[in-house]
Amino acid sequence: MSRRVVITGIGVRAPGGGNAKEFWELISSGTSAIRAITQFDASGFRSRIAGECDFDPVAEGLSEREIRRLDRGAQLAVAATREAVADADLDVQKIDPQRTGTSVGSAIGGTMSVAEEYGILSDGGREWLLDHEYAVPHMYNYLIPTSMAADVAWEVGAEGPVALVSTGCTAGIESVSHAARLIREGSADVMLAGGSDAPISPICVASFDAVKATTPRNDEPATASRPFDRTRNGFVLAEGSAMLVLEESEHARERGARVYAEIGGWDVRANAYHMTGLRPEGVELAKAIEVALRMAGRTPEQVDYVNAHGSGTAQNDRHETDAFKRSLGEHAYRTPVSSIKSMIGHSLGSVGSVEIAACALALESGLIPPTANLNEPDPELDLDYVPLEARRADLRTVLKVGSGFGGFQSAMVLTKGEDR
Repeated sequence: MSRRVVITGIGVRAPGGGNAKEFWELISSGTSAIRAITQFDASGFRSRIAGECDFDPVAEGLSEREIRRLDRGAQLAVAATREAVADADLDVQKIDPQRTGTSVGSAIGGTMSVAEEYGILSDGGREWLLDHEYAVPHMYNYLIPTSMAADVAWEVGAEGPVALVSTGCTAGIESVSHAARLIREGSADVMLAGGSDAPISPICVASFDAVKATTPRNDEPATASRPFDRTRNGFVLAEGSAMLVLEESEHARERGARVYAEIGGWDVRANAYHMTGLRPEGVELAKAIEVALRMAGRTPEQVDYVNAHGSGTAQNDRHETDAFKRSLGEHAYRTPVSSIKSMIGHSLGSVGSVEIAACALALESGLIPPTANLNEPDPELDLDYVPLEARRADLRTVLKVGSGFGGFQSAMVLTKGEDR
């Protein structure tokens, strides 16, 4: 019999919330954390709003050396890791370091620090030839995304499997899937898994401006992210991190750990179609859902809630909706679907893990977070997208999906956890 994988600790650093509790209070209340960008002067950009974290590394307990050494994305990951470990009541001194691993998802790694250092080395872009003597000694870590996974491993003394997953906007899901796979196959008993990205920098904002993927609704930041709404016109860029403590179920039981949820199944597919485009039929996402449900031993009719990718673009909304109908059949019309990106924006490679945290908290609380700003439903979309207000429900099985540039399509099934 294969080993079972459970979530015993949650740490979140997201827009509008300094920890997992504040994050859950925000999204369950339907409150938006989107605002005008403050991290740099965005006045010359097409999209000038974002989901920023009110993150103070000093208040988080990071030392001056850590603040200087770590990119903001890594700082967010370390802070979320500390919260997850404390939440799990996990004494890292008492667990086998060789049986403890890390799996971190990130789409852009240390891009924020790389961009800042390039500005310095190039004298504001005036020099073509860069003098390396002006570079900080940590430049290598900024250039190599795997350093983020190493930072998390060092934080907990993990000497087991370590990985950095970078599959674009599905990386936060794939990092957790990879960790669950390692536990299930017996390579680890405990994994710190999740994602982190800090993309609110001129280079990232300009990149999404260029392809017109982000919304230009700058005068209405709180209502700018509108998944499934007829008036949507692009997603809102964000930053954040969520780290989870995953354990083999017997390992968790033996130490009396609280269990939020069980990770029952997962799958990822590529559409081999287009770097940013999606086929409306949602065939690949539907197949990922089918495989994840089969791995979890669940039927489509047992799905109680779908936490959607829900980025706020027309092609994604149609793609997801068709995938749900294709994979869940008639049950899709009876299944609540919502997108928390309507409140916290899209933090690229970290958002999938943030949404997994939301799924685990939804299972524990029996509350479905709403899709905020869904005032004018798109007439082409005909499922139940839980508009505006949270909804009570008896949740036993939750489906989480994600979609990313490059054609990645991911699905994960979480089931009700129990105190053991």
